Amino acid sequence: MTDKANPEGQPGITRAALFALCPRCGAKGLFTRLASFAPRCTACGLDYTRFNVGDGPAAFLTTIVGTIILLLALWLHFALAAPMWLIALLLVPLTGALVIWGLRLAKAALLAAEYQRRAGEFRSEGDREP
Repeated sequence: MTDKANPEGQPGITRAALFALCPRCGAKGLFTRLASFAPRCTACGLDYTRFNVGDGPAAFLTTIVGTIILLLALWLHFALAAPMWLIALLLVPLTGALVIWGLRLAKAALLAAEYQRRAGEFRSEGDREP
């Protein structure tokens, strides 16, 4: 991913993702809730609903976070002989935090990449806008 801002002052993909910035104007407020996009930018009015980010990042995120949590649980159990209740007490909130943070990061990066690359649905010559 590139983090260079382009000439119009738009943030790079990495910066937009890390700080949840609008890909057009760089204003904060990409999300309204933990992992839900706002309908539009409050500063420039960019419509976020036209971007198709979907739930693609969730599958990769589940695998990555699951692997990290499993390895941590095994390490806590075998290396430190931690009781199961302590492992659960530590890893359940960590799992939630990693999932929320990862979803926000991945969804914001995909939205910024779609905007910067002007991605859209493929249309063949026979397809017309209604």
